[in-house]
Amino acid sequence: MFDTKIAFIIRNDLLPWQQLNVVAFLATGIVSVAPEIMGKPYIDSLGRQYGNMSGQPMLIFESDIFGLQNAHRKGLERELLMIPYIYEMFKTNNDESNRQVFQKEDANNLNLVGLAFRGSKKTVDKVVKGLSLHP
Repeated sequence: MFDTKIAFIIRNDLLPWQQLNVVAFLATGIVSVAPEIMGKPYIDSLGRQYGNMSGQPMLIFESDIFGLQNAHRKGLERELLMIPYIYEMFKTNNDESNRQVFQKEDANNLNLVGLAFRGSKKTVDKVVKGLSLHP
């Protein structure tokens, strides 16, 4: 049905609130670069309108830091659209500070807590190969 696939990889040693926070922020990143995935608004049986959501499924995987770094490397090699989230972003409270801590991070050894991918099914499947879906 879809030519593309959306996948998130979340680090498995985070607290539950951190995992949910990372997924929420990464999902906004996917929507910002792929607004065409958005479906139509929802309307209830009384005619009240609600907001819209992605019409495309999103899969959430889990991994340790090494699996995240490996997926990051594979994503770079395949020039796949990626949205990263690093541990230091938990210590900031605004977007500008997030970008500053990200830019200071060792680009070859990111302390990743989450990654989002969107690309062809085949390419995304290669990047997440071997990872387990989040329980």
